[in-house]
Amino acid sequence: MTDITVTRDDAASRYEIRSGETLAGFAEFDLRPGAIRFVHTEIDPAFQGQGLAGILAERALTDATASGEAIVPLCPYIAKYLTTHEIPGAEIRWPQRPGTAPAEA
Repeated sequence: MTDITVTRDDAASRYEIRSGETLAGFAEFDLRPGAIRFVHTEIDPAFQGQGLAGILAERALTDATASGEAIVPLCPYIAKYLTTHEIPGAEIRWPQRPGTAPAEA
C-alpha cells in the first residue's frame, strides 16, 4: 500500500485521508466552542476494504483530543469506532437521542 496520510483541513471542515496523492476519504466535522462534532465519514469505493476508515477515525480522533476539543460523535461510524476503541485522554460527549432523558452523572 502507498503512503497513507491524514490531515485536518479546517477550511473544508474535515479530516482527509490520502493514499499517496489521491484523496481516499474524509471525516466531516463541525467546530463548536470547545468541541468538535463529527457528522459524516466517507471512504471512496475504490479504497473500501483496506482499513482506511479505521485509520482515518483513529488519527482524526487522536488529533481532536490533542487539540483539547471534546468529541461529539454524530456520525454513526465514529460513534461505533468509539465504542470499540479507546482514544487516550478523549472527552466524549455522547449526543442525546430525541425523546430520551438526559444521562445522570
